[in-house]
Amino acid sequence: MKLAWRLILMLLLPVCEISGAVTRVKELAALEGVRDNQLTGYGLVVGLNGTGDKRQTVFAAQSLANMLNRMGVAVNPNAMQAKNVAAVMVTATLPPFAQPGTRLDATVGTIGDASNLQGGQLLLTSLRGPDGQVYAVAQGAVLTAGFVAGRAGSSQTVNHPTAGRVPAGAIIEQAPPSVIPEHRMRWQLLRADFTTASRLAAAINGRFAANRPAVAKAVHAGAVDVEVPAEWKARTVEFVAAIEALTLDSDRRQRLVINERTGTIVLGKDVRIAPVSILHGSLAVEVLTRFDVSQPEPLSDGKTTVTPNVGVGIKEDNAKIVQLKEGSTVEELVRGLQKIGATPREVIAILQSLKSAGALDVEMEVI
Repeated sequence: MKLAWRLILMLLLPVCEISGAVTRVKELAALEGVRDNQLTGYGLVVGLNGTGDKRQTVFAAQSLANMLNRMGVAVNPNAMQAKNVAAVMVTATLPPFAQPGTRLDATVGTIGDASNLQGGQLLLTSLRGPDGQVYAVAQGAVLTAGFVAGRAGSSQTVNHPTAGRVPAGAIIEQAPPSVIPEHRMRWQLLRADFTTASRLAAAINGRFAANRPAVAKAVHAGAVDVEVPAEWKARTVEFVAAIEALTLDSDRRQRLVINERTGTIVLGKDVRIAPVSILHGSLAVEVLTRFDVSQPEPLSDGKTTVTPNVGVGIKEDNAKIVQLKEGSTVEELVRGLQKIGATPREVIAILQSLKSAGALDVEMEVI
């Protein structure tokens, strides 16, 4: 399948970073200790239509036998052949300050040789945190985003039928360990930057310490320590909310994102390019194979033969040049490259060369 190359220039860039963007503190930093927690568990999915684990997956049969033994049914796991059962790993994300009784989405994935979880039912599964404590239990119908149609060699698979979700299938049993802010707190920047940390401390001091000693101090590029003022110590939740609502000019570096697999380029429109000349040319080499057929004379003992005739052709276009003046933008560059017929793959190579030559001052990321 041929990939479709795409060139994307973002005019308004919430994704690409631009300097001087007014942003809420809530989008730039988070309170230290207020974080998500990962949960995981091992369980069984039953009710499959013959697409479960085979005899090679011995732990699925052992798990089923153990579960039946706890229910008073003694079964030898070596004598079992249950094709409607699959062993799965169950994961979920526990948000901070989550309370018992709250429901979460759970994700399941096969760990054996089951081929499809469509129509399956996840049995009661304990979800544990890194400390080994059970924080939630999951159970419910598994919804897969894929399916398998057909039989044997004539089958079609869409997406991944060996993984699925149990919407709202996990129930929280105990609250996660979360830091409750008291007299002092630390704000962690989502992207470490000395300038942004300094501006964050200045914004907090300007709001809560206008005529008093500073309450906020930038520790380093990734953290700002805040002392809760006396009048807010009984209202720390409101104090945190007030800080989250503050706005400041976040200082962020320009970024060039290139995805060579899909041919996607994301770059700010107003990114400036240093004075530079770009020489563009292409060399095409084409190899052609023609088969010549040799027929024998009538009534002769000769045989028909096929001889390949290989030819090589080389075509080199005239060099094309794009000249950019001082202060030119990426938009002007792309328009110039389009005029000379450059493909997105060639544009990617040119941008990478500009970055290496020092004419493009951006942070390049290839994904």
